[in-house]
Amino acid sequence: MSRVSKSPSTNPTTAHALLQRLRDHGVQTVFGVVGREAASILFDEVEGVDFVLTRHEFTAGVAADVLARISGRPQACWATLGPGMTNLSTGVATSVLDRSPVIALAAQSESHDIFPNDTHQCLDSVAVMRPMTKYAVELQRPDDITDLVDSAVAAAMTEPVGPSFISLPVDLLGSDIDTTLVHPAARTPAKPVGAVQDGWQDAAEQAAELVASAQHPVLVVGAAAIRSGAIPAVRALAERLNIPVITTYIAKGVLPHGHALNYGAVTGYMDGILSFPALETLFGPADVILTLGYDYAEDLRPSMWQRGGAKTTVRVSPTVNPIPRVYRPDVDVVTDVLAFVQRLEERTADVPAKTPHDITPLRERIAEFLADTERYQDGMRVHQVIDSMNTVMAETAEPGEGTIVSDIGFFRHYGVLFARADQPFGFLTSAGCSSFGYGIPAAMGAQLARPGQPTFLIAGDGGFHSNSADLETVARLNLPIVTVVVNNDTNGLIELYQNLGHHRSHDPVVKFTGVDFVDLARANGVEAVKATTREELLAALRKGAALGRPFLIEVPANYDFTTGGFGALSI
Repeated sequence: MSRVSKSPSTNPTTAHALLQRLRDHGVQTVFGVVGREAASILFDEVEGVDFVLTRHEFTAGVAADVLARISGRPQACWATLGPGMTNLSTGVATSVLDRSPVIALAAQSESHDIFPNDTHQCLDSVAVMRPMTKYAVELQRPDDITDLVDSAVAAAMTEPVGPSFISLPVDLLGSDIDTTLVHPAARTPAKPVGAVQDGWQDAAEQAAELVASAQHPVLVVGAAAIRSGAIPAVRALAERLNIPVITTYIAKGVLPHGHALNYGAVTGYMDGILSFPALETLFGPADVILTLGYDYAEDLRPSMWQRGGAKTTVRVSPTVNPIPRVYRPDVDVVTDVLAFVQRLEERTADVPAKTPHDITPLRERIAEFLADTERYQDGMRVHQVIDSMNTVMAETAEPGEGTIVSDIGFFRHYGVLFARADQPFGFLTSAGCSSFGYGIPAAMGAQLARPGQPTFLIAGDGGFHSNSADLETVARLNLPIVTVVVNNDTNGLIELYQNLGHHRSHDPVVKFTGVDFVDLARANGVEAVKATTREELLAALRKGAALGRPFLIEVPANYDFTTGGFGALSI
């Protein structure tokens, strides 16, 4: 039988029904790469759904992940069968570990020719995707497609949110469907659906009593608090009770950058980067740790807050605790984070404001880094680069706006410490999956989600060049992303780990020959310059922010690191 449909269908097909149901659930963009299933689907079958062609399926998955994360709504990505699906799988892994409601779709061999590992380009797609998705299914009958999309959305929008996957045999994708079937209206949850445990109110009362009696309580906030819509309530509670807020990587921005109660985001690399006992300063005096929407996948380990004196811990989450071996709270409240914060607000109405513990030495140490004006012969330092990005972001963005995106590498942990974030998801990185090449597609997703706001991307040479082909996609879409590539021709984070484990490095494992990223950007249709000093970088950032189209800046950079101060990385 032919692998190409014999003639165009004039009747609605599975492809029509698929796109229509995605549109009914609010999906307006499908990112991806199409293969021979193009004989069955054109992606113009339904008005209001746009296809964004990417250079790599990983890009499609991450762009959907970030658009879903910021919008709080399901988003979709597409791959062809076989290698397209496996390329997409890393983007799917990103959305499961970073908690985004992505609907991943991939073509499959014809339904009569599905012999995994024997048929050309045929793999058991569902078996590949099932371990990293909330729901994975292969279409068996064309008329089922609407129901499968509904199931995929329901699973993706259930805490912990994550991806769903549908495998689509190409012959069924192009098949006519029964137009007399009537389906109920699409029901997309307004926010993710979470678990609510009987008796959570009693646990909340215990939490309120602990907060009331605490001398130095601390709120540790994760992304589930953002997804619940709790951030205005968290801020109001923190300000009324004068309680500091500390966040995970991806919850950075819960309080604005300069807020007095914003004690920052935590990374296990911070003591080593700063050569300063940052974790002890942040958590040492705390006596009650209240984790709101905390998620172990966000890479803030409970061991990091167990500094200093004894602490009582309260866990508030819309999921049952999946990690009791490493975090067994004294009080566990399984409910919607917003509902809990509202109840805590009521139960602590008469509690006087607290006196936050002092972190002035830590703030002074961070300010010292950001004020560094030294000209280093071997390249700028990453903290200088980020301070410059912060300066221009503050000049460019409206209050409470702007997004700084970080690819993956050692520099990312400087971003966690130093980057400006004035809104939830104002600093974007992959805390859970942390795959090289995350930066370009994440910046694409952020710019599409926030088209009127500036998006800055910082990337290392290793991660950036692993996915740099999609610079052309950024140029084709004319997305005004300002990209800064910090280039030391090295996988710097791996060099750090070599030194941690062996007190030396082995260049063949970490060193690259040079890439001219300015020429690379221009070859892909993106204007670019090289900046070697703060002054040149500030001028380039200002130019890029004003252009209204993509712009890239290459910055020769280097790190000063010692092997001390990284004990928090031990598991």
